Amino acid sequence: MTSGAAEERRLRDLARLRRVRDRIDREYARPLDVEALARGAHMSAGHLSREFRRAYGESPYSYLMTRRIERAMALLRRGDLSVTEVCFAVGCSSLGTFSSRFTELVGMPPNAYRRQAARATAGMPSCVAKQATRPVRNREAPAPEPHLA
Repeated sequence: MTSGAAEERRLRDLARLRRVRDRIDREYARPLDVEALARGAHMSAGHLSREFRRAYGESPYSYLMTRRIERAMALLRRGDLSVTEVCFAVGCSSLGTFSSRFTELVGMPPNAYRRQAARATAGMPSCVAKQATRPVRNREAPAPEPHLA
């Protein structure tokens, strides 16, 4: 493959990856899996996973779960739904998986977050609360400091 053709393919793949990411952002509450996302992007599941990770630093599944947890955080701050209702509202089908992933990303279980967030974001506009409480990927394994030569 010539360098021009390789560059054209790379750009085409990046456009597909953006569409996949946008679909995850829009449809996070629907049942989504890598195979369905890959079919929609006309890619194999393996190729989609590799290229998505290379472009965005995480797998499509991790990106989806981060979006779901972000939305769950907003619903828990509102306080009118139970943790179980929030779990299903954001598209998770297992309360155990939801709670584990929430704890991994946020650093505390959903019930504890709900209690703490209600106090911490009281009176704060929701757009500010969303930004201030955004989950950090892999909080349990922070990114290493850049090595300056």
